[in-house]
This record gives sequence, structure tokens and C-alpha cells, in this order.
Amino acid sequence: METIKTFLRPVIDLKGTGAQIKRLRKLRGYSVHDLQVIFGFDYPQAIYAWEQGKNAPTIDNLLVLSYLFDVNISEIVVSSNIEIKIYNAEKTA
Repeated sequence: METIKTFLRPVIDLKGTGAQIKRLRKLRGYSVHDLQVIFGFDYPQAIYAWEQGKNAPTIDNLLVLSYLFDVNISEIVVSSNIEIKIYNAEKTA
């Protein structure tokens, strides 16, 4: 007999998260250059890449952003769920 389980796997929405970072940055009055200095980056490309949804900040950088923006990390990261079906075939003797 086969059983089917459904699992909702959360994934980060890079575009949505990037838009949220940009929105919160502007709301709190920070420039891209300000963030570049705070994070110690030589160039601002990493921040632009976050805001454009090309990649996501590391956990450490998300923690810093949450303190800067005075929000929980969950208010920065936008996620969605992917439905995964797990098929288990039970063996009968």
C-alpha cells in the first residue's frame, strides 16, 4: 500500500526579500553607502545584489540588518512554500 505525505518546504523569495531590504533601508534613512560602511564592504555591489534579488545576505548580515532596521529577521526575509509530495511504498509480507 502506498501512502502520500505532503510537506511544505519554505524557500526564500530573493526578489521579495531584496525589495523589503530596500524599503526598510529607505524607511530608516540609510543610504547604500551607509550600509557599505557598516558592513565593511569595499564596494556597494553586495548591497545592490541583495536589493535586486540576485542573492541573499548571510545569516550574520541579516542579524545586523535586523538591528539596523529595528525589526525581526522574519520581517526582512520574504518566503514562500513549495509543496513536496513524499511517496512511501509499504512492503507487505
